[in-house]
This record gives sequence, structure tokens and C-alpha cells, in this order.
Amino acid sequence: MEQPCVKEKIGVVLVFSLILSFDSCAAQRQVKLQEGPLVRTEGRHMTIQCDVSGYQGVSEQNFEWSIFRQDQPSLKIQIISTASSDFPYAVYSKRVQNNEVYIQRIKADSVLLHITKLQKTDEGKYECHTPNTDSVYWGSYNAMMNVIVIPDTLSVVSLPQTLDKVEGDSLELSCEVSKQTSQHTHVAVTWYLQKGDQNLEVISLTRDFILRPGESFKQRQASGDVRLDKIGVTSFKLSISKLQKSDQGEFYCEGTEWIQDLDKSWFDLTNKRTQRTTVNVKSIGNEFLALIKATAANVTVGGSLEITCTVEAQNFAERFFSVAWFLNKNEIIRIGPNAVPSFQSDYKMRESLGKVMVSKKSERDYVLKMYQIQAEDGGTYHCQVAESEKISSGAFSSRQSKEVSVTVQRPQANLKVVINSNTAEVLEGDFLQFACDIHSETAGYGQLSITWQFINQQNQKSDIIGMNRDGIQVTYQPYHERVINSDVRMARVKLDSFTLGIYNALASDQGTYACKVMEWEAESNGNWQLIGEYVSNSKAVTIKSLESSFVVTAITRTPAVRYYGTFELQCIIRPSEITHVPASVSWKFQPENSNDSYPLVTFTYDTAIKWGDKAENFKGKIIVVKTATNTVKLTISRASRLEAGKFLCIAELWGRHHSNQWVKKTSATSNILQVKVRPPDSLLKLSEEVTIIQKEIKDFTELACKILAQTQNDSRFSVTWLFSKMQGANVKGERLLNIDRNDIVRYYGELLADSQMKMKFQSEKPSNDMYKLIIQNTDVNDSGSYYCHVKEWLLDPNNIWYKVGENTSAITIVQVHTADANLQLENNNVSVSSSEDDVVELECHIVNQTQTQSQFSVTWYFQRGEDSKAKEIALLKTDRHNIPQYYGDLLTDPQKKMKFQCVKASHNIYKLIIQKAALGDSGVYFCNVEEWVSNPQNEWVIQGHARSGSAILQVQSPVATLHSKACASSSLFYFLFVYPFIVFAALIIVVVYFCLRPKKPQKTAHEKSLWTPIETLIVDPKSE
Repeated sequence: MEQPCVKEKIGVVLVFSLILSFDSCAAQRQVKLQEGPLVRTEGRHMTIQCDVSGYQGVSEQNFEWSIFRQDQPSLKIQIISTASSDFPYAVYSKRVQNNEVYIQRIKADSVLLHITKLQKTDEGKYECHTPNTDSVYWGSYNAMMNVIVIPDTLSVVSLPQTLDKVEGDSLELSCEVSKQTSQHTHVAVTWYLQKGDQNLEVISLTRDFILRPGESFKQRQASGDVRLDKIGVTSFKLSISKLQKSDQGEFYCEGTEWIQDLDKSWFDLTNKRTQRTTVNVKSIGNEFLALIKATAANVTVGGSLEITCTVEAQNFAERFFSVAWFLNKNEIIRIGPNAVPSFQSDYKMRESLGKVMVSKKSERDYVLKMYQIQAEDGGTYHCQVAESEKISSGAFSSRQSKEVSVTVQRPQANLKVVINSNTAEVLEGDFLQFACDIHSETAGYGQLSITWQFINQQNQKSDIIGMNRDGIQVTYQPYHERVINSDVRMARVKLDSFTLGIYNALASDQGTYACKVMEWEAESNGNWQLIGEYVSNSKAVTIKSLESSFVVTAITRTPAVRYYGTFELQCIIRPSEITHVPASVSWKFQPENSNDSYPLVTFTYDTAIKWGDKAENFKGKIIVVKTATNTVKLTISRASRLEAGKFLCIAELWGRHHSNQWVKKTSATSNILQVKVRPPDSLLKLSEEVTIIQKEIKDFTELACKILAQTQNDSRFSVTWLFSKMQGANVKGERLLNIDRNDIVRYYGELLADSQMKMKFQSEKPSNDMYKLIIQNTDVNDSGSYYCHVKEWLLDPNNIWYKVGENTSAITIVQVHTADANLQLENNNVSVSSSEDDVVELECHIVNQTQTQSQFSVTWYFQRGEDSKAKEIALLKTDRHNIPQYYGDLLTDPQKKMKFQCVKASHNIYKLIIQKAALGDSGVYFCNVEEWVSNPQNEWVIQGHARSGSAILQVQSPVATLHSKACASSSLFYFLFVYPFIVFAALIIVVVYFCLRPKKPQKTAHEKSLWTPIETLIVDPKSE
């Protein structure tokens, strides 16, 4: 029964809670700001709207504005409040008092924050807060938004001016509008016409790039008479054609920069206006006016004058005017409706000389230009304009302009002449240039003539070249011939500047230069009068002789090359500035190991190449190059010994004589270059292992000479076979035969005279790197040492064979035995074990021999491991006189030579003794014995040879015992033997001490008393 009650109570609570939640949602406060961030311009007026809703209590809500600046984002700065005047912080209180910051209440729950002059410090996060007027806190009481303050970068510029126009004229005004805002903004441009208090919009380009005419100009914009064109990026041009009287006033341009806020509304960041242009428009109907204007009221003789006659009228396209100019009431020039001029008196001649020109500059302006004004051109000028019908030749209306006075003055002597030069010091043969500049204090001057002058080192003055007042060049002696050869030139580069150029400067051109200018005036009778003479400052020039600085150096980066290589030689002429002087460079060559030299090649001054008579070998190998700095390079390829030797170059500087003949000015010889050309290093390699061949009489014997390595694949070889009856590594044999590089065989000694011996010894070449010597029917006399000597040959770049290297092979010992040889050795294989550092003795036991007087030569061999295919290495050999001979490492290493010794223990036992055996000495050892017997001619010959059995040596590391380990380590030795002995001895000493020390007497009862009689303390010796 209790469970239903509980459920009912829970339901009531849930329903009550739901009712409360609905009530709370209905009363929730919400503060709202316009969507940000807002971008506003510094110095402009900014407003921010704040609204509150869902509140309770009083209807008029209070608002508090604060800011969090970017430099201190955690610091809240109070700006202004509707509730309290004490709310602002100090930084805003003054601005609030001055009404620069204020709040405008729109409604009881909506306000606007105004900041009239926005500052950069006003940038930050703005907070709008509404104090609570509700019974409980529920909802939001503040809202925040960002404001970005940017600088005002808008620039609107138009040149102010005053323009006088006539009805029907055209008007063009330009306005430059630019911005540098980093934000995305739009620019709008509007042209206005100010007429008194009335401000009319002419035409504008809106922020949406739409052209919009003003109300008063809509029809004229539609007809194309009013236009606004964007020229380039920032220029906006207003064009008005067919000006009307109503267009008179002041024109100005206004630019506005717009930005779009996040709520899609547009806000004008800033706007600016230009200065004004005043336009005056005259209404003259069918009347017309004549105006005259001169460029100057005072003109100097020789100057120029421009007189403009302006016709002010309307509808020029339908009207025809002629213009006449008058001087002192006399007509001088007329231009008709067809723009064809007519001239009076001497003006026709002046027009043909280019001194008078008439042109129609525009439909209004007619221009008369006169050059080289004369004194007679001064006076009073006026122009007369006449209008006529197109089909009529006579004028029905004319207007005369006002008069202008022009005074023509005679110039005074006020010219300044200055000379300049490119340098004060040049090399002989170089280029000299001078400029003579004329400066006038007045605007014009008369006709000029100029003369270039030279003062040599002997202070003698002479004229070089000049130009008279008519512009004709004048040449003076002794420069006439140099002018003809174009070595001396002058020019008038500008109206007031003349130049002098001297090419191929000579030593005699050293001195001082100046220019003299004379000014002339034309008189009315056609004669010329000198009105001024001026001499410039002087310019000293030093000419350095070529000999003083001319040096020739030969260099190479490849003083040594191999055959077929390339080397480069350079002949450098210093100083490098001598490029203006033609130079010839000759190379001479002295072959290696020769005292004679000869010309190789010459690069002439006129860029030709000439070969020497003995330079045939160099042709086809040399590339000759001459650089811009007169350096001549020789590149020699496919070098051989014929190109090795000494090189030097000889340079000559040439100049052209006055007679147009080339002459040598100077010459210099370079240092000597030694170039070595060497063949490639020989890589020839033959067998270096001594081999022994055992043969019997009448056997076939084949000896090989194997070329293991060669310098080039196309190498050729000549092979010589040599023989010595002595057996050993260093014997010197006699030549048997030779196979040259063309495979031609040549015999020596006994083989040359005995045809039987030729048949016995034959050569064979199975391949390019293998040569064989074949011995047929071998006998005892063929025993001995054989080896081959090989020479390697190559073709040089000149197709000449040369020897690149030679080498000698190792000895091959041939031992020939007779059939009755009775030599026998112990053939049993034995195993020998030994420890490291032990002495090992191996025996070679001769069991049987042919003669009792036989002598023996014993050779010991070693084979690493027990593999029968392992290489057999000859260690040492004792000849029949028991003299040792070593091989391999034993021959070069004294330590190994001492380690291995061969000892003759008895007449038939030979021993190999190995001192201090090492693990690396393990392997197979055997001996090879040659038996030597005395023949009937008392000559010792080899009777036979035999090989012993193998002795397999195993050298082992010694087993580590306690004794060996202890002896190997001093600390272990002391721990095991010394320290225990010391401890044991100390224990024995302690035991002996306690056993042998005297016993103390027993204490009696009297001893316990402090008053024991003295006599009781006397010890009885008998008691012990």
C-alpha cells in the first residue's frame, strides 16, 4: 500500500519542478551586442549598439561599458556608465567630460556607445554589462565584441586650377584615389559641382562599381557627354564634352572607403575631398575673340620666339577661320582656313632655312615660331582672325587681338667655357677624349665657332681642329693627315657641347689642351659680327710609352702531362689596358734534349695565323685562341715526346704610321716554360714465384712466361728467355732466344750456330699474355735456372713504338735425373705436437744414396693446413755446400730468418729447427733433396731428387693450470700463497705465546685487605 503513495509524491515533485523550469526560461536575461569584430578608422566616429531583453524589475535598464586592451588583455578598463558619473577610469574620464565619449539611449533597454574621435588605444575587446534588476540571477548580464582600429590611409588628390572655357569646349579633370588598408575594402568616387550654395553630384562610381549620374546630369551621361573613366589603378577621369554655361563653378572629387561588417551592412570607414578646380564658361554665341600670347617679352639675338594666336569661339567644326600675324602693323605671315601658310618679304627665305615655322596646334591655337632671332624681329605684334564661309573666298567678319611688345636684345659676353677629359694619363696608342661645355647666364646666345688648341712640352701652341659658325669642320696642320685617317675627330654632340677625340695617341700628343669659342651675331645686311671670344681652362695629359709598362708572361697549369694528354700555354700581355694597340704574339719551341729552337705559330696583329716551317708535327694538335685582353692561348692535345721541351712567346705591339703603314712599336719576350711529356707508368707484372720442375732424360719440358698485368690492352711485348746452369733465385743467365713485338724469333749463343739446338729449343705464343719455351729430349745438361725478360711496347700519338717498361720473371728450376738415381728419403708421414714458444725440430732422413761421395741440396717447404690443394711455400734451401738461401718473407724479415734454421745433423740427416713455435706455424712441412754426384769429367751434376714424407705440426696453446694462472697474476699469487702463509705464521706465534708465557700467582685472602703486611708480598722462589 505504501508504494503507490511514494509514486504519487514523486510525480507531484516532477510536475512542480517542470513548472518552475518553464517559468525560469521565460524570465532569462540576455544582453546582445552587434556582431563583431568591427573594423573602424582612426580619428573617425564609432558607435556600438547594446540591447538587453528578458529582464524583470524596472523598465529602464542601466548599461556599463568597459574595454580589455590588446596590450593588457586581463585588465578591465571602465569607460562609461548610465548609472554613475564616477564609473570611468582616468584614461577615459576626461574624454567623457568633453563629450568625446557618451551614451545615447535609444530605448529603455537599448543604447548606443559613441566615441567621436577614435584612437589606436581604443582597439580591444568591448564589454557591455547590465546591472541586475531581477529577483534572482538568471541569464547573461554582459556581452563582448572586438574592435580593430586601423590608420586612415585613404588619399584623394586633384590638382587645383582655374580653367577658362567657352561653351561647347570639352573638360577633363583627373582625381587620384588610393588606399593602403590591409583589410578588404571598397572605394567609391564621386565628382561634385559647387555652384554657390548649391552642391550638385555630377557622377559617381559606387562601392559596388556601378556608375551613377547625378540628377542634373542623367540625360547628358546617357548621351555620352558626361563620363567617368578609371585610368590605371588609382586614377579616375571626369570627361564633359560640349560644356554648357550651367557647368560653370567649382569641381571637386570625393573618395569614400567602405567596409562590410559581419552583419552584411556597409560602413564608410573614411571619406576625403580634393581641392577645387574653378571652371569659367563663356557664352559667346556666334561671336569669336582673338587672343595673342608671346613666350617672352625680352629675347636675345640668336634666340627663339613663339607667338600663339588663340581663337575663342563655338562650333569650330562648322566654322572657318584664317589667322594673320602683324609686326609693327605690317602683315608678315598668314595661315588660311585650309591651314596653308603664306609669307611676306624675307620670311619666305627664313621659312625655307627652317628659321620660321607656322602650325595649327589645335582647333583654337595657331602658333608662329621663329629661330635665330635678329634685332629687326623686335617690335609690336598682334594677330587678326577672320571668319569666312566655306564657299566664299572673302571674309565677312574679323577680330583683332591686343598687341604684345617683344624686345630683341644684343647678347653680352657672358659665356663660360669648361673643358673636361676622360683621363689625365693614358698609354701610347690609347684613346683621348675631351668635352668642351658652354654655359650661358642668359637663355640664349649667338652662333658659335670652336677651335681645339694644343700646347706641347716645348710650350708651342697649335690649332688642331675646329668648326666654324656654319657647322663646317676646319682642319689645321700638322693634323690634316691624322684627320683623314680618322685618328683625330670632333663633333657637336649638343647645342652647347663639343667633343674632341684623338685615337692611337702618340708620345708627341703629351701636353695641354684647351678649346676656344667665338660667338657671332648676324647683322641685318647678312654680315656676321664677332661679339665674344672665350678660352676654356687647360687640361694636361700625360702619354706613357708602351716600353715603360709592356711586360709579357708565359704561364701553364700543366707543366707535366702523359702521352695523349692535353696541356695549355698562355701568353699574357700586361698591362691588360693595351687592348687598344694591335699586338702580334709568336710562340717558339725548343725540343727536349735539343739546343735548337724554331718558330711554332704566330698570331699576327691583323688576326691571321702563321705556322713555322718546322711546326708540321704540331698542326692538327694545336688550337690557337686570342682573348679580348690580348692573351694568346695554345691548347696542345695528343701530346707525345715530340711536343716536350721549352716554350716561350714574343709579343710585338704595332701602330699605323701617318702614311697608313703598319710599323712595329715595341716587343717583349716572355719567360721560358718547360713542359714534360711522359709515357704512362708501366703496369707490367710477371710471375714472382720460384718453381721447380723435376724431369728425366728425354722428357718433354714446357716453361711458361705468364704476363699477369699490362699497361694497356693494345700493348705488345718482346720476350727473351735466359738460362743458367746455377740453381738459385738471383742467378744471372745467358740469352737463349728472343721473340720481338712482331713475333719474330731471334737466337743467341750456341742456338744461333747449332741447328740441332734450334730444333731442341722452340718458342710458342698461345695467347697475347702467354709465352712458352719448349725443350725437347731433355738431358742432364738442361738442368738449371730458366727465366724470361719481358719488354712492353706501346704506340705513341705519332704512331711510333716506344718501350713503356720491362720486367723479369721468377726463376724456374729444371732438375733432370738419370735413370740410375738411387736416392731415397723417409716417406712416412708423422704428426708432431708442440706448445707455443717451444722449440720444434723436424727431420729430413736420407735412407739411400747413389754414391757414397754424393752431396745434397735440401729445400724445406711449408703448406698451411692439411689440404693437399693448399699452396706449397718454399721456406729455405741449403746447397750442397750447406750454404742457406731464404725465400719469401724469410728473405726480407730478419726475425723470421732467425726463427727458421736448417742444420745438417749427420751426413744423411738434415733438421729444420723452429724457434718459439707459434699457432701460425701449424701446418705440413716436407723437404725436397737434390743429389749431386761427380761425373767422369769431375763436374758436379744432379743425379736425382726425392721428396720426403709430410710432418704435420700442431702448435697448441698451453693448458692453464693453477700454477700458471697464479704466476700469471701477481695479485692471485699473493692471495693464494703469500697471504695464507702470513696468516698461518701469525696463528702459530699466538699459540706458542699463550703456551709459554709465565703463570700469575694465586691471590690470598690477605690480598683482599687494604692493610696487608709487606712481607706477604715477597714471593718465594721455591714456589715456582
